[in-house]
Amino acid sequence: MENSETLVWIDFAVECSYINQNTSEYIKSKINDIGKMLNHMIQHPEKYDE
Repeated sequence: MENSETLVWIDFAVECSYINQNTSEYIKSKINDIGKMLNHMIQHPEKYDE
């Protein structure tokens, strides 16, 4: 859920010219990567157990 909220704020930052489109796309790709990692951790918690 936080990933979706972050995407909204990234779009807001672009619209307000706080960041440019290239930076936005870079950040969004990182957000996507993090989301995939978190999803994997949720789906396979046994791999991350001490």
